[in-house]
Amino acid sequence: MKLSELLKSVEVKNEYADLDAVEVTSDSRLVKDGYLFVCIKGASFDGHSVAKEMLEFGAVAVVVDHDLGIDRQIIVSDTRAAYSVICANFFGNPADKLELIGLTGTNGKTTTTFLIKQILENVGKKVGLIGTVQNMVGDEIYPAHYTTPDPHELQSLFRKMVDAKCEYCVMEVSSQALAQGRVAGIHFLIGVFTNLTQDHLDYHKTWENYFAAKRMLFENCDIALTNVDDENGLKIVDSLPCKVKTYGVKNHDSDFTARNVSFSPNGVKYELVCDRIGTVKCPIPGRFSVYNSLCAASVALILGFELEDVLGAIQKSNGVKGRIEVVPTDTDYTVIIDYAHSPDGLENIITSLKEIATGRVVTLFGCGGDRDKTKRPKMGRIAAELSDFCVVTSDNPRSEDPSAIIDDILEGMQDTTTPYKVVVNRKDAIRWAMENAEKDDIILLAGKGHETYQILPTGTIHFDEREVVSEILN
Repeated sequence: MKLSELLKSVEVKNEYADLDAVEVTSDSRLVKDGYLFVCIKGASFDGHSVAKEMLEFGAVAVVVDHDLGIDRQIIVSDTRAAYSVICANFFGNPADKLELIGLTGTNGKTTTTFLIKQILENVGKKVGLIGTVQNMVGDEIYPAHYTTPDPHELQSLFRKMVDAKCEYCVMEVSSQALAQGRVAGIHFLIGVFTNLTQDHLDYHKTWENYFAAKRMLFENCDIALTNVDDENGLKIVDSLPCKVKTYGVKNHDSDFTARNVSFSPNGVKYELVCDRIGTVKCPIPGRFSVYNSLCAASVALILGFELEDVLGAIQKSNGVKGRIEVVPTDTDYTVIIDYAHSPDGLENIITSLKEIATGRVVTLFGCGGDRDKTKRPKMGRIAAELSDFCVVTSDNPRSEDPSAIIDDILEGMQDTTTPYKVVVNRKDAIRWAMENAEKDDIILLAGKGHETYQILPTGTIHFDEREVVSEILN
């Protein structure tokens, strides 16, 4: 493909030879003869530092954000944004042929995207999905390395969806992806806001940066659907040109409202009130399932699908791996795996389990290493205040000392009376919780969710909590 075709809609500041490129990349390890290399400055590596070397490796040109004084350089103002557009051009701008639904927020994105996909498929549509657990083109599954992939992988997935005759793509859009321009140049039919609580401040540094990153999604959508029960729900779409629709449980003036909510161990039930009224029966327990299913239903109704079809699809939904997932144990206690790894996420899942528990709620959790340390005492306090018993252990300690992370967590538990046990090794901690379980206990394994690995200071190991539970039982 000619460089001029790849650079369509990119503002270039210098003249360049219109050569042919066979592939594009921002990964210096992948460069071969005929590649276009885009120099991107990351947290630990700046592609500009190897630009000249990439030309020696066979790159036809390098895209840079300032004059490096080298041959075959293409100067742009923002290489991240340019890379997103270049990748879209390389794959034939497949997103233009899809109805895109993007979800952003701290919690609820994964479950809600799956619910939306299931609803649309139930009415006969072919749908692609991009998110934390996995990427999907119809029924085909592709591994997910990031919540929102880098532009090359993202556009490749869009291309696969178009080729497979998908009409819709529903995707999680992370704050990092928005801040890094991974979705630059992509326009969404519907942008969805779920909620906003403390997370990823290790990357964004300030709450203001985190909020501003999330808001970018709604600057590039036709319709914004926002949760008005969240204090940021209207702020995030304030003064933007998109059409705004609202959903909520507490705010009965919203466009889509859940009323007369009831909870059981088998799910949630409520009346969905919009221009009509229908009964939602969602087989995923927990208060947040009300918000997730209400949001998913609202998206489908905005798209014009019939209320009866939407309600029927939700009733048949089968949940998501690692989200309030009940692990078969054949015991008189229950083990539940959930991805909750932020203060708000932990509060939501424990509160939801308390509403359906007939015995104790035992929360086993840790906090990630090399991440926002201010979350640790907060999560300790929340777990202690809401649970009947806590088992404090490791999550993904990464390069940090697991015991030091646990000490940070325990700071938030000092003024509470909830009993707890510290077991640093997570497998041993799960074993201890199960061996000390009482009748009707709910043991919540929080933090790992769908992950099948654990990142330790010594490296990454295979760690699937479903397998761990089964091994302990056997």
